[in-house]
Amino acid sequence: VQLQACGGGLVQAGGSLRLSCAASGRTIINYVMAWFRQAPGKEREFVASINWGGGITYYVDSVKGRFTISRDNAEKTVYLQMNSLKPEDTAIYYCAVSSFGWSTEQYAYDYWGRGTKVTVSS
Repeated sequence: VQLQACGGGLVQAGGSLRLSCAASGRTIINYVMAWFRQAPGKEREFVASINWGGGITYYVDSVKGRFTISRDNAEKTVYLQMNSLKPEDTAIYYCAVSSFGWSTEQYAYDYWGRGTKVTVSS
């Protein structure tokens, strides 16, 4: 599975961005898709995940109410709508796919995209 993320950029605090990540290659039926991020000088952290059907989502507390993860299985694409962005959201955002199932842990995700950079200015 190859993952290509895009949609990052520079935005002012309070603004919005929509990230997308398209999967290609083998089928990803029943795979969990997620977004992680890595801020400068920090460890990569879980942001949000979504199950195959799209009916179950999970978010890290710091983005709840501001970010929305969704997916289009026909297009094999996962999205992250980010609203009310804060400077602390500045990071490289990575999409990932897990064939193992539901998890917030990086080790459970076996396919990763290269990342897209999000910068939020104050």
